[in-house]
Amino acid sequence: MNKIKTTNTKIKQSDHILAVKIKTESNGLGVLKTFIVILLIAAQVALLILSNLYFLQLFKWFLTLSVILTLASAIHVLSSDYHAQAKATWVFFLLFCFGFGYVFYFFSDKRVLFARSRKKYNKVLSKTDNIQTQLDLDKIDTITDEEIITNCKYLYNSGKFVAHNNSKTQYFPSGVALFDNILEEIEKANQFIFIEFFIVSNGTLLNRFMRVLKEKVKQGVDVRIIYDDMGSHGTLKRKTKKNIINAGIKLECFNRLVPVLNIALNLRNHRKIVVIDGKVAYTGGANLADEYTNEKRMHGYWKDCGIKIVGPAVDNFSLAFLHQWEFLTNKEIDYKSYLNKAAPLSSDGIVVPFVSGPNYNFSIAQNIYANIISNSNKMLYIMSPYFIPDETIINLIINKARSGVDVRLFLPDIADKNFVYIVSRNNAEKLIKHGIKVYTMTNSFIHSKVILTENSAIVGSINMDLRSFNQQFESAVFTSEIQTLENIKKDFDFTLSYSKHITPNEMRRNKISYRILAGIFNIISPFM
Repeated sequence: MNKIKTTNTKIKQSDHILAVKIKTESNGLGVLKTFIVILLIAAQVALLILSNLYFLQLFKWFLTLSVILTLASAIHVLSSDYHAQAKATWVFFLLFCFGFGYVFYFFSDKRVLFARSRKKYNKVLSKTDNIQTQLDLDKIDTITDEEIITNCKYLYNSGKFVAHNNSKTQYFPSGVALFDNILEEIEKANQFIFIEFFIVSNGTLLNRFMRVLKEKVKQGVDVRIIYDDMGSHGTLKRKTKKNIINAGIKLECFNRLVPVLNIALNLRNHRKIVVIDGKVAYTGGANLADEYTNEKRMHGYWKDCGIKIVGPAVDNFSLAFLHQWEFLTNKEIDYKSYLNKAAPLSSDGIVVPFVSGPNYNFSIAQNIYANIISNSNKMLYIMSPYFIPDETIINLIINKARSGVDVRLFLPDIADKNFVYIVSRNNAEKLIKHGIKVYTMTNSFIHSKVILTENSAIVGSINMDLRSFNQQFESAVFTSEIQTLENIKKDFDFTLSYSKHITPNEMRRNKISYRILAGIFNIISPFM
C-alpha cells in the first residue's frame, strides 16, 4: 500500500515566501465597463419588475397565473436534481419574489440558456472520445489501493480522462515557485504553448510572460491564450489585449460580459492550465496576476500552490485546452497532431489530469472530492479559500472524523470577500464539535485548493464550494505519486506552523450576531 512518510521535515520560510510589494496600475476603463454592465442589467431587472407589477394591477387573472406558475416552479425545483441547499434557496426566492420569481428561475435553468452550448460542447468532446486508450488498471501490480483504481475508473467513465503510470508530477507550495518554473519551461518551447487562466492581469508577472512569449512567436511557436472576461475585467487593459494580438499571440475570451440579463454570465472558466509542447503541463490555484506571487499585497501573504505534470499524462490537459479552443473559435482542430509528444517516464504512482464543468453531464469536481474523502482511512487534510460544500460533503467529513480519521481543515485568516468568508468560517466551525481540527493561516489569505489523504491527493483550481462544483469550468490533477504526496504533506506542515488552531472557545459563531449574519448569507450561498 502506498503510504506517505510522516517524518517532520523543516522547511525554510524563504523557500515558500518571497514577497516584493509593487503597486500595479489600476484600470479605470475596466471599472467603468463593470459599472455600465451592472447599470444596464439593473435597468433590465427593474423593467422586468415594473412590467410585472403593471400587469398585476391591470389584469386580475395575472395573480392567478402567477400562483400557478410559482407553484409549478416550486414543484419543479423540489423534483429536480439540485442539491438540498439549492432547492431550499430557490423555493425561498420564488416565495420572496412572488409574481416574477418564476421568470428568473426559468432563465436560470441550464437546460434553457446552456442547452445550445451544451450541444456544441458535446459535439466537440465526442470527436476525441476514442483518441486515447485507458490504462488497464487491474493489471498493474504496483497499485495495491483499490480506492485509487476506483477513482481512476470514475474519472475515465465520467469524462474520458485517462490514468497514467508513466508520468511524473512536481508540487509547488507557492505562486512564486510555480510561475518561475513555468517561465523556465516556456523558454524551452519549440512547438506550441497553451495558456488558460480565469484571471489575466496587467502587471509585473504578465510583463515577464510577454517578454518570453513574444520571442517564442518570433521563433515560430504557436502561442494561444484563453482568459475569462469576468475574471479579467478591470485588470486586463484593452491596450494590452491589442499588444498581445499584435505580437502574433492568439487570444480568446471566454463568455464575454454583455449588458444582457442572462444567468449564463454566471458560468465562468475558472481553470488554470499551461501546456508546453505536449510534454509539460501545469495547473493549480494561481492566476496570471501579481497578487498570486505576492508582488502585490491585497490580503496579507497570499498562500497558493500548483502542480507540474511531465510525460504522456500531459495529453489530458492538451485535449482539455483544445476542446475549449474549438468551442470558442468554431475552428476544427486536428487533435492527434498535438498528442503523444512526451516520452514515458518511470513513476511510483498514478497521474490523472482532469477538468470539470457544466459541459459534462456529471458534477465531476464534486464527485471526485466526495470519493477521495470517502476513501481516506488515516488522514484527511483540506486546504481551501472557501468552505461552502453541500450536506453530502459535510456529512462525509464528519463521518470520517468520527471514524478516527485525522481531519484537518485549513482556511484563510484574512478574507478576500467578507460575506463569503463569514459563511465559510461558520461552516467550518460547526465541524469542530465533531472532532475536525480547523486552522487559519495567520495574516494570510489561503488560495490553495488541495485535498490530501494517506494514499492520494487532488491539486488544482477546484474550491470547496458549490460554484466550483456546479457552475464553473475547473482543472485539477489526481495523483498517488509517493514523492508528491510527501511534498504536499510538508506544505501542510509548513502551513500549520504559521496557523492558529481554532478552539471551541475561540469560535466566532459563539456570538449570536455572527450566527444570524452567517445564516442570512447562507441563504444565497449556493450562488456564491
